[in-house]
Amino acid sequence: MTLPRLGLLSAALLLGACTTTAPTSTPSATLAAGQQATVDGTLVSVDTTPWTYDGSAVVKIATDNGQVDVHLPARWNLCKAPPPDDVPSLKAGDRVRATGTVTEDGGLVVCERAEHVLRKTP
Repeated sequence: MTLPRLGLLSAALLLGACTTTAPTSTPSATLAAGQQATVDGTLVSVDTTPWTYDGSAVVKIATDNGQVDVHLPARWNLCKAPPPDDVPSLKAGDRVRATGTVTEDGGLVVCERAEHVLRKTP
């Protein structure tokens, strides 16, 4: 490959890495750290105990491809996302949708963007 072509290829790769995409409904098996993702599933459990010490509540969602842990920070005033609907009313068996940033361990954090959300679905 000649030097000018290599430079064009490098520039194209760099530009491609800078693009952003809207969150899409993503199977939990393909969640990649740092991506924006949306998962749909059935609520397994809600643990708000970590909120008592400024930790993140953990909502476990069963999807078609496994379980996803959704983290809800204690300090919503520091988030760009609106607080989720009445978390204490969530119960096992509810259908839910979560949109957030994928963590290293394949979970989602609902906080850093205005479009992040956790809500019941019909």
